[in-house]
Amino acid sequence: MSNKLIEIKDKLNRSLHDLANPWTRVLEKAEKKVGLDRLYIFLGSIAIICLWLVFGYCAQLVCNIVGFLYPAYVSIHAIESKSKDDDTKWLTYWVCLCMIWLMIPTEFNGSLILYTKVIKPYFLKHHQTIDEKLNKVKESANKLLEKSE
Repeated sequence: MSNKLIEIKDKLNRSLHDLANPWTRVLEKAEKKVGLDRLYIFLGSIAIICLWLVFGYCAQLVCNIVGFLYPAYVSIHAIESKSKDDDTKWLTYWVCLCMIWLMIPTEFNGSLILYTKVIKPYFLKHHQTIDEKLNKVKESANKLLEKSE
């Protein structure tokens, strides 16, 4: 168990020092200013954000920033980069988010919104035409069956 924690700490530390990540320079400045290791600054920031999301003022705003604005920003960076690995990572994020939205059991359930705003109006607008076409196909099939008998 302790080996796994050490491995996770090392991976996190490498990520916090990787110059390709946008947060590295911010953490470097904070590390110099405060005098704490950037790992502890990062973990403290995560703890504060988590507490804020549970108890804090404007928790919904923070949640939207963490869950939408930041991923949108880095998704644009991923699209513009030459590497395709980061594209896959962020596409997976958005697909997962979309699936959660479609299943979430609230009044903002994506499947209900999609049905009432897109599918139902399209169906009501075109169902007579589709029914007429299906009836013509059914009549043609019946005529073919009658001729073959």
